[in-house]
Amino acid sequence: MEIVWQTPAHPAQKQDFIFHNGKRHVRPYYFEFVSHVNKRWEGKTIVDLFAQEFRGRSRDYYESAVKCGRIQVDGENVPVSYIVKRCQKISHFLHRHEPPVMAWDVDILQNEPDVLTVCKPASVPVHPCGQYRKNTVLGILQAEYGLAPLYPIHRLDRLVSGLLIMAKNPAKADIFRQHIEAGLLQKQYVAKVAGVFPEGEQVVDANVDYNAREGRSTAEVGISNGDTTLKGKAACTKFTRISTDGTHSIVLCEPITGRTHQIRVHLQFTGHPIANDMLYLSDNVVDRSTLGTTADRAAALSGSSPETSCENHNEEYKYCSEDFIIDPMCTHCPSLAPNGYDGHEEGLWLHCVRYSGPEWVYECPYPDWASVS
Repeated sequence: MEIVWQTPAHPAQKQDFIFHNGKRHVRPYYFEFVSHVNKRWEGKTIVDLFAQEFRGRSRDYYESAVKCGRIQVDGENVPVSYIVKRCQKISHFLHRHEPPVMAWDVDILQNEPDVLTVCKPASVPVHPCGQYRKNTVLGILQAEYGLAPLYPIHRLDRLVSGLLIMAKNPAKADIFRQHIEAGLLQKQYVAKVAGVFPEGEQVVDANVDYNAREGRSTAEVGISNGDTTLKGKAACTKFTRISTDGTHSIVLCEPITGRTHQIRVHLQFTGHPIANDMLYLSDNVVDRSTLGTTADRAAALSGSSPETSCENHNEEYKYCSEDFIIDPMCTHCPSLAPNGYDGHEEGLWLHCVRYSGPEWVYECPYPDWASVS
């Protein structure tokens, strides 16, 4: 069988997806990853480069990949002792496995000549990132509706659901960008939090410091002086309780700024974190750089051997060769999901409901969980 190597230019298609046990899987496919030698890589052997910079696979794998042409330099096969030079093109040909997402639809809310709005399901990233390429909002819209290119004008984290606004052309995207930079946007989210949230408007004005290594933010208050410096960025969020049942509260969240995990960490700061947010329900969270097997950490853990990985995988992620091609060099096969994926895909109780700007408003229906009386 002749292998067809895909690149980012290849569009997602309907037949790329497999639906199983409430999850949307991507049929594994052959993909060419391309990078260029930078100053830090220059002078290393091709195997040392991969073993040191891309630790998700073993050194033995990289040696085999170079020998059989799965790793090339400037489109040519090279020996394992080859020393790379600045700006050379490095190609790594892989059998790519994407993590599954929940099989909820990406519902189209408004389809205008220049703007598309959708209700993004939780667990689905907006655009290609990390291990996700086709299992994204942009990939699904392209595969199921032929809608491309699209230009998202704001962010929603992978585990957050709700309103997502996309421009259909660069000119409209630029108009939205100007509104954002001028501070003309108003944003509203709804969250389900632990405990009885106070009545009346609550304003949290606390810096947000995001730690990329841990994958979480902290809220900081105080005044910077000669002895102490606040590391985070200025952030402000307004909160208003909508309802409560004595155990949980539904809260309207209006972020004035847009920092990473701002709403989540500011709700934790109030003493009322999102009720299913395991990252912020406690201050004592284990460093995710050393522990954690969610899809977000799968890439860091994918260096385990195929044999060990398959023993630990749930049977629902194993498929026969009729479902997809088993690649003999792939460190994920015969599993459908990538190594390290633990199958847990619960979305956060945080949902974007409204964005407004100069003479425009877009809204999204409330989720089912936002009903507490």
